Amino acid sequence: MKTKPTTPRRKKSLKLVANDPWLEPYKDAIEGRHNDAVAKEADITRECGSLDAFANAHNYFGLHRDRRGWVFREWAPNATAITLIGDFSDWKQLPEYEMRRQADGAWELRLPKDAISHGQLYKMIIKWDGGEGERIPAYATRVVQDENTHVFSAQVWSPARAYRWKVDDFKPNRDPLLIYECHIGMAQDREGVGSYTEFRDLVLPRIAKDGYNAIQIMAIQEHPYYGSFGYHVSSFFAASSRFGTPEELKSLIDRAHELGIAVIMDIVHSHAVKNEVEGLGRLDGSYNQYFYGDHRREHPAWDSLCFDYGKNEVLHFLLSNCKYWLEEYRFDGFRFDGVTSMLYYDHGLGKAFGNYGDYYDGGQDTNAITYLTLANKLIHEIRPKAITIAEEMSGMPGLAIPFKDGGIGFDYRMAMGIPDYWIKTIKERKDEDWKPSSIFWELTNRRADEKTVSYVESHDQALVGDKTVIFRLIDDKMYWHMMRDDDDMTVARGMALHKMLRLVTASTINGGYLNFMGNEFGHPEWIDFPREGNGWSYKYARRQWELVDNPNLKYGFLNAFDDAMIHLIGGVRKFENLAIQKLWDSDGDQVLAFMRGDLVFLFNFNPSRSFTDYGVLAPQGEYEIVLDTDSPRFGGYGNIDDTQHHFTVPDPLYIDQDKGWLKVYMPARSAQVLRKVKKR
Repeated sequence: MKTKPTTPRRKKSLKLVANDPWLEPYKDAIEGRHNDAVAKEADITRECGSLDAFANAHNYFGLHRDRRGWVFREWAPNATAITLIGDFSDWKQLPEYEMRRQADGAWELRLPKDAISHGQLYKMIIKWDGGEGERIPAYATRVVQDENTHVFSAQVWSPARAYRWKVDDFKPNRDPLLIYECHIGMAQDREGVGSYTEFRDLVLPRIAKDGYNAIQIMAIQEHPYYGSFGYHVSSFFAASSRFGTPEELKSLIDRAHELGIAVIMDIVHSHAVKNEVEGLGRLDGSYNQYFYGDHRREHPAWDSLCFDYGKNEVLHFLLSNCKYWLEEYRFDGFRFDGVTSMLYYDHGLGKAFGNYGDYYDGGQDTNAITYLTLANKLIHEIRPKAITIAEEMSGMPGLAIPFKDGGIGFDYRMAMGIPDYWIKTIKERKDEDWKPSSIFWELTNRRADEKTVSYVESHDQALVGDKTVIFRLIDDKMYWHMMRDDDDMTVARGMALHKMLRLVTASTINGGYLNFMGNEFGHPEWIDFPREGNGWSYKYARRQWELVDNPNLKYGFLNAFDDAMIHLIGGVRKFENLAIQKLWDSDGDQVLAFMRGDLVFLFNFNPSRSFTDYGVLAPQGEYEIVLDTDSPRFGGYGNIDDTQHHFTVPDPLYIDQDKGWLKVYMPARSAQVLRKVKKR
């Protein structure tokens, strides 16, 4: 019997495209990048079977102890000879320390147990056709700088006792994710470089008390220039020794976990420092070992080198780097730096990204996108609860969508437009021109299927040449009028807006909220690391905790408000998933009101008008005040009676909707949060 021929079933579109009809014209490009990642994963795991098994370069390359003694390996395909030198050889090239070439560009050296010991310094002398040079091994896990000569060397790190972890199987709390961004070296009050131990003992307790459930640590990977803020990395597997030892970093992370705080690492895989002696610049004498060998080698804006993500050996290095930090130090995830630069051949420079076509005009770097996709897949295979965040400004659709749905796989993306919006508003608009409709749109305008991390300001706004929000609002009056008994109106305005900006930003999150270290209490001035232009001073590369601890100054008011705000939001389970229902906005009055769950958020941005019995239509019931920016304990004037309960007034027009008028007193330039009282 003849059967009727069947028409081949059309493959369903990936969920990313299916959920967004505007992406339909670019379906082929999106499916293409998805298929590229599938093909690359199959290619690199053909022999080992999985990404997890593939990402073990750090367990093979570098210096390791085994039963027979020491084994050291390096991947250097262009080298003609490699010799290990160090204080164990009086820094001379001795025959017994010469490496032997293996297959696929690898070199190996085996040494007896007593040949080298913990704490000794070492490097490689690499020779190639036409030259030679000193190099630090690519997989070195400990790199130190001589205090006198300032020369960097790898250090044998094999302590007699490995660090014993106190907390096993820590699981981050992401409902919601409340991040305290920090830098170990500038976390101390004194002028100098802070340590892992100081941070553990002095700063972690502050963060826990404030209610944050995650820290995002900058500048962990070793970098030769301190002033680079850690973004010009030289040794990708080495935790910066300028802050202490590996054990001290592990102790910091362990203590954070004891306090219920997740630890996210600011990882830099978007570029690398150009240094050749300290970094990977020309490790084996070639220009294209880890980086592009053509015009794409140097980043046009960052004075750094761009990885060649199309090479399997580079994927081996970078994916193994992700796994190393997760397993060796038990980081809970990563904030990937410079993702925009990775996504596009032109690094996204000078591009407006005004429509979807700008993302799919042929300028996508498919190799880099494949790497980021596989990195996210690997990280979540190793640690399903790990956190990955993309620092990305172009708005590439699908960045924070699961890979199976056609995305690149990040858990969150940074809402980088929000701090830019706040700075622009403060700089360019008079207070009476602030529009609540614009504020609400900016804070909630995002893809519904992607989670974001919202923030008023990060470290970027605090760097020298820029100003923090508090400094833009108050400026030099911070030096003279921050005493608690000083009623300066500029300071009062600045403090009021500082609280309101944070509350409206934190209360509209759909994923996470971020604060940079010290901004919670309005840390004055900028960040300026030691450099020639400032006489190599540490004056501005620190945090002045004595300001917030001084009971005679107003900084404590701002910290107390941040503490209360974070605890309020963090105390609502899955707050970030609650629908945001706008109740009212009036650009004329400069009033904004919205509701999430049982909480009503009310903002009066008007600089001069207070409103009595201002009506907002809300669900019928009784409401209590749970947060008030004008409270005296937050440096306000106490114009709101926080003990008063509000009852909605029924309206015949809305009686069938169970809504009524919530009438409240709203002082000028203030905000308050009301919670619906549950009936017993």
